[in-house]
Amino acid sequence: MAESFAAAVAEQLRQNLGEALLAVTGEDAEWGEFAAQLLSQLVISILYLALFIGAYLLLTGTIRLVIGKQRAQQPFFSQVRSGARYLAGLGALLVILAQFGASPEFLKAMARAGLMVLGFFVAWMIVGRLMKEGVTRYRLDPSIRQLVENLFSVLAGTLALVTVLAQFGFDVLSIIAGLGIVGIAVGFAAQSTLSNFIAGITLLIERPFRIGDWVTINGQDGKVVKIALRTTWLRTRDNIFAMIPNDSVASSDIINYSAEGATRLNIPVGIAYKESAKAAREVLMPVLLGHPEVLQAAGMEPRVLLKSLGDSSMNLEVKVWITPDNLDVQPRIMADILEQMKEALDAAGIEIPFPHLQLFIDDAKGLKSIVEPLYPKLAAK
Repeated sequence: MAESFAAAVAEQLRQNLGEALLAVTGEDAEWGEFAAQLLSQLVISILYLALFIGAYLLLTGTIRLVIGKQRAQQPFFSQVRSGARYLAGLGALLVILAQFGASPEFLKAMARAGLMVLGFFVAWMIVGRLMKEGVTRYRLDPSIRQLVENLFSVLAGTLALVTVLAQFGFDVLSIIAGLGIVGIAVGFAAQSTLSNFIAGITLLIERPFRIGDWVTINGQDGKVVKIALRTTWLRTRDNIFAMIPNDSVASSDIINYSAEGATRLNIPVGIAYKESAKAAREVLMPVLLGHPEVLQAAGMEPRVLLKSLGDSSMNLEVKVWITPDNLDVQPRIMADILEQMKEALDAAGIEIPFPHLQLFIDDAKGLKSIVEPLYPKLAAK
């Protein structure tokens, strides 16, 4: 039963293939002749493929012998070898298709399309090399190079696809018009995303800050950890990540604490009016000069200045400089300096005042019975 079932399946397959071949060729199928013809075409195709592979190996081997093994390992030779491999593959494909009955018009279109693809690839390599040299020469942000490369890749790929399709008879104008309509629709549907994208490009070009800088954006303090094309990422001192849309970043005030190197800290200190500002300065300066994280470079020496005369104190201002690396621990440094200054002023007996309230009561006869026992001399008057 199994043998009869297998014979029936084989007969049905033979019949279906024969009908399909009859529909294509218009003649009855001669399976022996068809198999022999197919086998001969496969053998010839393999021979042509081996011929092209041999020609490719011979060419690359000759170039390697001429220029030397060491120079043959350079990127340029690798690109030349890729181009030769591509041409060998294209030639083998055309010959094989011709063996299986492809029309001359189709082969010509494929040859033109293949050469155009190679031309676009060479142009992409040249532009990529120029962009790399430009980024290195003008010290541009690597993100800009990556962005330009991506945009150029998309444009070149789209243009190459349209050009290739045009070789096979497709209407290029209709394709371009369709792409334009799709682009307009996408633009209307993603206005916010495109706005942030364009703002991201602006930030990468103008570079108001870089990764690792401490900044204030929209009132948010933090360290820049990532500059994406749509958002900017900040890490606050509490280790909280904030993602700010680039459109908002580009339109807001940006304060960069790391852009110019060292940063100055202004720490207010108040002393009583009975004290001497000079004496307080002499007490505080050793504290500042002995702190390990306060800069002592020329032009950045710590200072203690009398800033203003307040209602109940003389207001001093301590000015110290710290390195950009210490911006991460700026609050700790300020707290440490304040604590040491408080201890130094206490040890020197210099008073740090606080607001006092003095109350004067006139004609308060109801308090006489309470005041007379406390101040008998005043009551006698």
